[in-house]
Amino acid sequence: MTDLKRTKLYNAHIASGAKMVPFAGYEMPVQYPLGVMKEHLHTREKCGLFDVSHMGQCFIIADDGTFETAARALEKLVPADIQSLEPGQQRYSQFLNAEGGILDDLMISRLGLEGHTHWLYLVVNAGCKDQDFAHMEKHLPENVKLQVKDDLLSLIALQGPRAVDVLGAMAPAVKDLVFMTHTDLPVGKNGTWCHVSRSGYTGEDGFEIAVKHDDVESFVEELLSYDDVELIGLGARDSLRMEAGLCLYGHDIDTTVSPIEAGLIWSIQKNRRVGCDYLGAARIESDIANKQSKRLVGILPEGRAPAREHTEIQDQDGNTIGEITSGGFGPSVGGPVAMGYVSRSHAKAGSEINLIVRGKARPAKVVKMPFVPHNYHRG
Repeated sequence: MTDLKRTKLYNAHIASGAKMVPFAGYEMPVQYPLGVMKEHLHTREKCGLFDVSHMGQCFIIADDGTFETAARALEKLVPADIQSLEPGQQRYSQFLNAEGGILDDLMISRLGLEGHTHWLYLVVNAGCKDQDFAHMEKHLPENVKLQVKDDLLSLIALQGPRAVDVLGAMAPAVKDLVFMTHTDLPVGKNGTWCHVSRSGYTGEDGFEIAVKHDDVESFVEELLSYDDVELIGLGARDSLRMEAGLCLYGHDIDTTVSPIEAGLIWSIQKNRRVGCDYLGAARIESDIANKQSKRLVGILPEGRAPAREHTEIQDQDGNTIGEITSGGFGPSVGGPVAMGYVSRSHAKAGSEINLIVRGKARPAKVVKMPFVPHNYHRG
């Protein structure tokens, strides 16, 4: 068995009574004594603190010191418009293979720090990061360098309606950030240097914060000194992102689907939808022009029984039309929620379908996502 890695917050998780589980090659907290349900609701009502240091962090820097060269190089690998990023902006996108399937989804930022506005900062998924780094090394031109920073940087997320009050008390300037912008600044009583982005994976307002390994334990201790802040594990992280209608790589998106089938066309700017040269571009253009045969949709099962991943989806006549990719109980919804792919003819909100749970057909309905409103701070 491969030895599991540990984040720099491992001891803090143990001290806080976390139940640890293997996840993406790491020992990670799935829940704390508060329990998944209360952790979920606490994040929606106050402020949850997540250790996401297992994610991959790296920089892309052009030898000529220009942003344009780095942006053009990355645009060969993702469908998003990178060249239009202003300093301090970030964008969500996907790495695609030559067939237009999704290798991973990621966040891309253009640093706003003086002297570093030509740097691109990327955050990729833990389970894909080694392949992602190899993919970039293979495809980036010689004059554009990849710098992996997993040996230097931890990553935490502070999510929920009170996040801005907590982090704003430690660094007032973060209150001026809006959704999908970021800054670099000293935070807290020790002046800990942080890269702070106003973004996250819960549907709530909040921040993702990169901090040096050496500083992360004391920084988290300071955050936890605020009454509104509780540590939150992977269990609640999953139910929070499901309610927010956010895809999870390896479940709702993978190499078998394109961003268009996954409902992610919003992440591809209009100037990048036709006539662009990047890996998988032909599939993107085809799926846009010809309307894809399947679509990721939100699903509300009737009753209280959740429909789990791989649950078969049938139409009213008993024909198989798709499969659940994520499913569970939504604490804020007060019942089960699910996401899955269905044939295009059944993708319209209001379509009545059946979920085959333990051999029995259970009624459900296709609905628009998110299941709970997004509360991002857009200014």
